[in-house]
Amino acid sequence: MMVEAAGSVPTPVTPTYWVDACKHLIKKDRVMRKLIPKFGDACLQTRGDAFVTLARSIVGQQIAVASAQKVWDRFALLPPKITPANVLRLKVDDMRAAGLSVRKVEYLVDLALHFDNGALHVDNWANMQDEEIIEELVAIRGIGRWTAQMFLIFHMLRPNVLPLDDPGLIAGISQSYFSGDVVSRSDAREVAVAWAPYCSVATWYIWRSLDPVPVEY
Repeated sequence: MMVEAAGSVPTPVTPTYWVDACKHLIKKDRVMRKLIPKFGDACLQTRGDAFVTLARSIVGQQIAVASAQKVWDRFALLPPKITPANVLRLKVDDMRAAGLSVRKVEYLVDLALHFDNGALHVDNWANMQDEEIIEELVAIRGIGRWTAQMFLIFHMLRPNVLPLDDPGLIAGISQSYFSGDVVSRSDAREVAVAWAPYCSVATWYIWRSLDPVPVEY
């Protein structure tokens, strides 16, 4: 998805479909018509590689964003570069000393093994359907459907992912479409009919309605 020189900071990549998606959503959805202009040129971006993105998602599970960043920063200092092979060479004690739980160490090792032994069809992902990629990813310990969907949105830049397990999406739909009333998955799915084929973009803006600072993976 991007080319980078060794040791350089990857240049952020933005979706080619973003402008068309915004036009579609503004035309089709009353909430998006008001919400999208509030954020100007801001849009979804991806940086880094697939392994790093998934490793960060594991490190950040069930802890605050600030805490996750601190643990990640310490972990990232352990290998010369974060690659599957390098992670597999790390000592468990060193990973634990960086702040990782026993379970997260196990998850990171399993992730590295899946990449290192060719169990994942990384080179084919660009041509695979969303559900096919999700099926591969959830076979890795510590990665559930929500994490796989975040990967599709933030790394693969897939345009039409609807993460119904995401509490932020449900809360944002409740606030923006139902005056704060309780929203079911069925309600959310109905709202998203107008978003297709750009559910990822609409979801990104719903998240922004709750927190103006964009999440990056």
